[in-house]
Parts: sequence; C-alpha cells; structure tokens
Amino acid sequence: MKGTYQIEGPGKLTLRKSPILVTGSCFSTQIGCRLEDEGFAVVANPFGILFNPASIAAALERLDSGRHFTAEDVIVRDGRYVSFHHHGAFARQSPEAFLEEANAALDEACRQWQQTGAVILTLGTSWVFRHLERDIIVANCHKVPAREFRREFLSSEQTVQLLEPLIRRHPEKKWIFTVSPIRHLADGAHGNQISKASLLLAIDELQKRHGETVHYFPSYEILLDELRDYRWYAEDTVHPSQEAVSIICDRFISWITID
Repeated sequence: MKGTYQIEGPGKLTLRKSPILVTGSCFSTQIGCRLEDEGFAVVANPFGILFNPASIAAALERLDSGRHFTAEDVIVRDGRYVSFHHHGAFARQSPEAFLEEANAALDEACRQWQQTGAVILTLGTSWVFRHLERDIIVANCHKVPAREFRREFLSSEQTVQLLEPLIRRHPEKKWIFTVSPIRHLADGAHGNQISKASLLLAIDELQKRHGETVHYFPSYEILLDELRDYRWYAEDTVHPSQEAVSIICDRFISWITID
C-alpha cells in the first residue's frame, strides 16, 4: 500500500538549504521534527500550535511586521498569563514573564523569517472562534467562558483573502500547504469533511493564482484515500497513528530535493 498515492505536479519540489518555517496544527510539528532529522534548519510554530487559517495568517503577519506583544494582549486564566494569539504552552505565572517569553520567541522567529526559503502551512479547520469584546479570531480559547465567543465558519474565499497578501509580498518563498489529517469531530464526520473541503478549495484557488510559488502536499488524502481504515489511527480514532505519521512524513521527504 505504501507509495501508491500519486502526488500531483511536475516532479519533485526543490527546497534550498535555508531555514524553513513550519506552522499550523500539531501535524506541522511532526513534519518539522522530520525535517530537522534530515538536516534542515526549522522554525517550528513560534506561537505554538495553530489550527485555523485566520490565526495562521495573523501569526505570519506578526512575523512580517515584528510588532511586539504588549500588556493589552495579555489575558489571565486560572492564575496564569497568556494571549489569544498563543497556544497554552506559552502561559506563565506573571504577565511580565509571558511577554518576555513571547517577545523573545517572536524576535528570534522574525530574524529567521527574513532568511526563510520555504513556509509549510498545515491547515486544520475552517471553524474559528471570535472573541466578542476584542473582535478578534483567537488561536486558542484558553477555557474562557463560551459566552464570550461567537463560532464562525471561514469560507474558502475568506481563507484565500487572509493568506494571499502574504504570498504576494513574498514571491521569493515557496509556500507549501497541506491539510491536517487529524479529524475535528465536534460537528460530526460530515461537518469535518465540510471544514476540510473549504480548506482544500482555498488552497486550490491559491495554486491557480500563484502556481510558481504555491504547492500542495496531500497529507489528508494519503491517510483517507490510501491508508483508509482505523488501524492507521491512534486509539482516539482522531489522530493518525505514529506509523501513519511516519508514512506521510516519508512521502514528504521523498517529494523534496535540496538545492
């Protein structure tokens, strides 16, 4: 079964031996670790794991501008301080400690962003949560009461609008998209498929508009169309098993060459 899925496009994708930014869902971390094993310099999720296109686009815009996080960005939950732009792994015991850690990570990522030759984006879901008072789409709700948010669905057109300005500004970078094979089942199996379909349509449109710089790797399709059954999932039947992850990462590594 391994090796039967055909990756569309003209041959292999050539990457420079320069830093690669990997950001998005937890599957992006797994790809990043494998690239590091292959000798690439990897900048992995400088704001922590991100699931939706709006938060990923906001993170990239922050890298592009270098604008620091401030006290206005900080929230407190259960005595720990973090922001709606970060994963919970960034939470600290004081607002000063959080800002110091978040901005240090930002400064280092910004420095590497300037040298980055490729950006790998793993999109997880089209569903987002908007904080009503701040009027922002959050990367993580941090267990803030649900009444403070409105749940929204990003259309494929909205996802294109969020990501295309970055692609236009940086034609010197290769933009590699993939859709996370992790299933988001809060809305059931059908809802998960609708969410993934919106992401796939957005990526397809970006490829049509920017065929020289935008590329797609079919992580989602390899798991669903090639591996197929539940033995390729972990016990939660949501995340791919470690063996499935290894197969997909092997396929990715075989797809690229180094310039």
